[in-house]
Amino acid sequence: MNSIPAISLDSAIARACTALLVQQREDGHWCFPLEADCTIPAEYILMMHFMDEVDIVLERKIANFLRARQVTDGHGGWPLYYGGDFDMSCSVKTYYALKLAGDSPEAAHMVHARNAILERGGAVCSNVFTRLLLAMYRQIPWRGVPFIPAEIMLLPRWFPFHLSKVAYWSRTVMVPLSILCTLKAKAINPRNVHVQELFTVDPEKEKNYFPVRTSLNRLLLYVERLASKLEPLIPSFIRRRALKKAEQWIIERLNGKDGLGAIFPAMVNAYEALTLLGHDRDHPLLQQCRQSLRELLVDEGEEITWCQPCVSPVWDTVLATLALQEDKQVDSEPIRRALDWIVPLQILDEPGDWRDSRPNLSGGGWAFQYANPHYPDLDDTAAVAWALIQTGAEDYRVSITRAADWLAGMQSSNGGFAAFDIDNAYYYLNEIPFADHGALLDPPTSDVSARCVGLLALNGEVRHQEAVKRGLDFLFKEQELSGAWFGRWGSNYIYGTWSVLEAFRLARVDQGHQAVQRAIQWLESVQRADGGWGETNNSYLDPQLAGQLEASTSFQTAWAVLGLMAAGEVENTAVRKGIDYLLRTQIATGLWEEPWFTAPGFPRVFYLKYHGYSKYFPLWALNRYRTLSSRSAA
Repeated sequence: MNSIPAISLDSAIARACTALLVQQREDGHWCFPLEADCTIPAEYILMMHFMDEVDIVLERKIANFLRARQVTDGHGGWPLYYGGDFDMSCSVKTYYALKLAGDSPEAAHMVHARNAILERGGAVCSNVFTRLLLAMYRQIPWRGVPFIPAEIMLLPRWFPFHLSKVAYWSRTVMVPLSILCTLKAKAINPRNVHVQELFTVDPEKEKNYFPVRTSLNRLLLYVERLASKLEPLIPSFIRRRALKKAEQWIIERLNGKDGLGAIFPAMVNAYEALTLLGHDRDHPLLQQCRQSLRELLVDEGEEITWCQPCVSPVWDTVLATLALQEDKQVDSEPIRRALDWIVPLQILDEPGDWRDSRPNLSGGGWAFQYANPHYPDLDDTAAVAWALIQTGAEDYRVSITRAADWLAGMQSSNGGFAAFDIDNAYYYLNEIPFADHGALLDPPTSDVSARCVGLLALNGEVRHQEAVKRGLDFLFKEQELSGAWFGRWGSNYIYGTWSVLEAFRLARVDQGHQAVQRAIQWLESVQRADGGWGETNNSYLDPQLAGQLEASTSFQTAWAVLGLMAAGEVENTAVRKGIDYLLRTQIATGLWEEPWFTAPGFPRVFYLKYHGYSKYFPLWALNRYRTLSSRSAA
């Protein structure tokens, strides 16, 4: 294949760079929409009816969004991501939200959805979170949901279950949820809307709310059911103490307008729980809750509004910055403005849940969102420090050192790094009845470990050399038989493989190493005929689908090309074909656009579309290709 014409490459990069910089905000940061499946906007409608705070105009605009996302020419329900299969829980919540919004159950789209739900066993087959909502709306009995008493707040650390043993997102969701379950919350439901038509068996007579997953799950289900029967024996003073502790835990982490955990499910639960505890609706805490939820709304005009699960300003800003930094001739002013916006957000001495495991470790992380001081994450921290190092500016040195020391201190005992926690690998907890989603924990993963190892290697501090070695050993062990690496926070093996190969480049791993060569061979083997790469989120269900999709995507093509170039393959025909694909698919705006979802929130149960991924990752790949090609030609 012929080389890429320099003039077309230069033109494409100039257009993409200009378009990206146009979207930089006045204060220096970027923040692109972050889209999830329809459960989030559906839950916004359900929350308004739960609280009897229905904004009719907003409800109509969200309902328009939900109707537009229904798969009307297929199964009739709603998937977890574009092109995905029917999902029961998403479909049940969305159907209920539309019915609350006034859609007649006899309307064609509602009949289609209801038939799809009933054909697959009915709403009883929904996941735990959906059944909990149905219980609060009095659609199923409380025996149909797990036992989540507020007394979990009083359990000692040595107990098999403790809040510190589950992931940050699980903690922030479960604590307010424990209040709602303890007080048997009841949605106000002002229009008295019910969805009994979604059940094949009367919910009061249903006996199969908890299908057994494993033998351990069967045992834990028995223990949990027994505990629920003993609930009346809990002394009232113990209950009051537990509720008070849960309330204090929430208030300490309420996080102003950014919300509890800065994630939608926790924020909704906190709002409802604090109301149930008797706080007046004009109380400043509830005003904060309402504001934090409104901050997540995206108004597209044309009578369409949807709700984000959270926002991603730090992540978007640092990835856009890294993409720009690949061009050594780029104007440094927008990069400097971006990093000057990020640096003050570093979380230093604030309290955080991570201190439970490392009480003597100095802070130094960044959060994913505008503010989330209890929960800095390692992935953002490593990426920000990487960008700061690449500027070569000495005035960032203190921030870099604090970040690197914090990351090294957050290494898990197996050498890997998790997103938020240390050694959060109590896998037996995924068998409790509440954890049917299988995403209760935050164990070390290849992609986050790669980012941390790469940063520590790039920073070059002698005191971190052992952490780098242990991290590399973890990554070598995590490589799949295929040669790929699993991608926990991006879809999927293409993302994981790029992340690790980038870390190997920064850590100066020999490009002839067997692990690197196997990864190169895998990336080459899954390249599509059009020169691009694509991977379905179904690969989280079936690893045999790794690196496969019916179409190529710009962001996954960029990851693959970046991975190959990190492995020294800039002259590889596969790289040139990938670059050519990116040049051919650039649209008139100068960027790229496609409908595919880009990442899991939780593999198999919750997925995300980072709208920024098709804007900065292709530019990153093109910039690096031009730089390396120029060096090769010289």
